[in-house]
Amino acid sequence: MTEWLLVAIVGLGTVALKGVGPLVLGGRRVPDRLTGVVSLLAPTLLAALIVTNTFATGTALVIDARVAGMAAAVVAIVLRAPILVVIVVAAVAAAVTRALT
Repeated sequence: MTEWLLVAIVGLGTVALKGVGPLVLGGRRVPDRLTGVVSLLAPTLLAALIVTNTFATGTALVIDARVAGMAAAVVAIVLRAPILVVIVVAAVAAAVTRALT
């Protein structure tokens, strides 16, 4: 539940930032340096959520089948597999790991 609340807050914050920007700037151009930073915020937050959900349970660091799934997904991405294949490979790797451990 807490994760979904965080996702909702981040989503609302993103919408607010995108909506407030034009109002504050009043038609002026956003500096290039700031544009680069803003464009990296969403992927950075998404990556943080993925890492947190993969390696943590509550406040403890956990290495389990989720890590095997993530590793398999990374390998599939490096091999330039289509996204559907990446998802299936990750799910199968996690399932096999859970079955064996």
